[in-house]
Amino acid sequence: MIDYSKYHDLSDLIFRVGLSLIFIIGGAGHLVREKMMLQRIEASPWFDWVNALGSPLFFLQLSGIVFILAGFGLLLGLRTRLSALALFVTLVPITFVIHIAPEHTGPLFKNIAILGALLHFFVRGGGGFSVDRR
Repeated sequence: MIDYSKYHDLSDLIFRVGLSLIFIIGGAGHLVREKMMLQRIEASPWFDWVNALGSPLFFLQLSGIVFILAGFGLLLGLRTRLSALALFVTLVPITFVIHIAPEHTGPLFKNIAILGALLHFFVRGGGGFSVDRR
């Protein structure tokens, strides 16, 4: 029988890095491609709801900043649980507003899977090769 436990730390690192890049790159997209992202918000069936809460541009910029900062926290395994929580709380309304539409079922389930991955890091922490573990 193969003992896979010796690969747990490496697996944690690969999982954390891969997941964090989704947020770092996505957050940069929120800030660099504002016009396109705002068009997606405006096309959402939930646009009036978002607009009633505040400026869609403000929410877009805020989510981009949270994605980048918490994404780097996740990447490094620095305050991993807090980073995962911040990303989770930010991703839920984005998933609701943008991806709850018939033509977005693929991205909807991708985000559901990502939310599960964030839950994993919230519960377990950064794991191997993380700043938190040191």
